[in-house]
Amino acid sequence: MTATRRVSAEGRSFLYGHEGVVLRAYRCAAGDLTIGAGLTTASGVVTVKPGMTITAEENDRLVDLALSKNYVPGVLKALGSSASQDALDGGTSFHYNTGAIGRASWVKDFRAGNSAGTRKGLAAWKKGGGKVLPGLVRRRAEEADVILLGKYPHWVMKGVTARPADHVLFATFVVSVTPGEIEAIRTGFRSIGFEPGAVTGKVTRVAVEAFQKAYDLSVDAKIGRATLSTLQREIDARSKAKTAVTTTAVSTPVAAGAGEAATNVDPYTIDLTALPDTAGLWLGGAVLAAGLLYGAWLAWHYRDMIAVRLAPRFPKTAAFLRSF
Repeated sequence: MTATRRVSAEGRSFLYGHEGVVLRAYRCAAGDLTIGAGLTTASGVVTVKPGMTITAEENDRLVDLALSKNYVPGVLKALGSSASQDALDGGTSFHYNTGAIGRASWVKDFRAGNSAGTRKGLAAWKKGGGKVLPGLVRRRAEEADVILLGKYPHWVMKGVTARPADHVLFATFVVSVTPGEIEAIRTGFRSIGFEPGAVTGKVTRVAVEAFQKAYDLSVDAKIGRATLSTLQREIDARSKAKTAVTTTAVSTPVAAGAGEAATNVDPYTIDLTALPDTAGLWLGGAVLAAGLLYGAWLAWHYRDMIAVRLAPRFPKTAAFLRSF
């Protein structure tokens, strides 16, 4: 009987370095409750609930279960049952992140021994939300190195923690990040009112702990997946809230009458004043209704962000919003 293939210790370390390991449930950037190394209820190995916590050992067990149940079989089917350990490790990282190894074009090149085609095909999987993400560009390049060369990043062996002396003043990054990504993170904190400090490449411990406390995260001065996802959700919520305000503002002049100037109308929108009175009123009402519905959806989708604002004065309401 053939022994069951598993991801190696180095492969799991590589996966954890990109996914992060968070032992308390949080909402990812898309709003899904997540725990451990990127595990959601959809993983089929855990039901994630608000406020839930797990141990590091439980995370390892759940990840191993998810890998053996949902990912390793698909990787071996795609790459071949005789694929090297390095190919299994790198391919599993790709599949864990995308769920798409069964349809990825680079697999055909890999099986044909075309290294250049494999690397180019992997590099194409670099977008999230329709835009190129630097973190995915780097992850795909590192996966290619693991799959093709058996070359793991240096942090797989030595970890991704900061030097001990840094712990006094600065937060610790517990996911793999580049200098450019750190600067983007610093800019993100600053944009929402948490000053990251003047030292390039670092974020002050005080700023991160204040952010974590305000957003009901574990206050540990560790910048990992939960902190980064929450930061992204706050930035997204603010951006989309501005869109919702603009949408409802566009329709406002219609209510004043067909003969008044629509001063808030974007030059690329329909000129409501050029329509018959009844049509203008109807369309204006429809735009307003759409704006209100969009605003209601935003309030639901970002209820955890609303909870942050309510917590100081209405802690019970904030707790309720965070409970589901």
